[in-house]
Amino acid sequence: MTDNYADFLQIRRLPALDRATLVLAFTGWMDGGDVSTGTVKRLVDLVRAEPIAEIEPEPFYIYNFPGSMEITALFRPHVEIEDGLIKSIQMPSNTFYCHEPANLALFIGKEPHLRWQTFGKCVLHMAEKLGVRRILFVGSFGGSVPHTREPRLYVSCSDAGLLTEMQHYGVRRSSYEGPGSFVTYLMTEAPSLGVELISLVAEIPGYLHGTNPLSIEAVTRRLSKILRLPLDLDSLRATSTEWELHVSSVIEKNEELAEKVRELEDAYDNDLLNLESEA
Repeated sequence: MTDNYADFLQIRRLPALDRATLVLAFTGWMDGGDVSTGTVKRLVDLVRAEPIAEIEPEPFYIYNFPGSMEITALFRPHVEIEDGLIKSIQMPSNTFYCHEPANLALFIGKEPHLRWQTFGKCVLHMAEKLGVRRILFVGSFGGSVPHTREPRLYVSCSDAGLLTEMQHYGVRRSSYEGPGSFVTYLMTEAPSLGVELISLVAEIPGYLHGTNPLSIEAVTRRLSKILRLPLDLDSLRATSTEWELHVSSVIEKNEELAEKVRELEDAYDNDLLNLESEA
């Protein structure tokens, strides 16, 4: 690998890890319900991981995209102005974290608009520097899972042997054809460096918008098992229960939507029963 892309990496320190795991989260394409970023942010907080490096955002994002206000707003940075004074502007950030006791690195960033190959080399170069053997991405998509049930988890891998390993965690194998994500591109590149890449994508309720604490809690719980990382998730459970009760109370006031949710619950439960009978 050449070093020109390394100019975009700002490394604060390189911890001593050995055959570590790097967990990735990206805003954008597969972050419905904030499940990708919400899960990894929660992991960072729970293990008190420390920031160790950043990828410079400027070469990788479009800020001024022509089109309607609705389209343009997706690209422009979010700002806050209060009583005539500028309070904040949120530029894209891409930060690596580390928790050395668990031999774990984490990354929270924004899916790049531009120069996927260069951005991918930055991620893989940092993985190489850290001694990462496995990269694990968590994401989500809107589907037919009701908000009263745990999200279904789907897996895709860079190597067939990983699929057998992931079967033990109650995940389903992905089948998909269509627009691809940056992580899918990264999955094609990682094996050339001897790095495994696993993508875990949660199917969450497609009829809801905004942060989904129940799905974040469920994915965090599954991830803690995969990483063999003991975590205190009681606070997550309390938040997700409160969220579920609130959403259910709102939905019950809409007869048509309430009936739709009951249909989704029946379909989900029947699907689960069919899986258990086939096992």
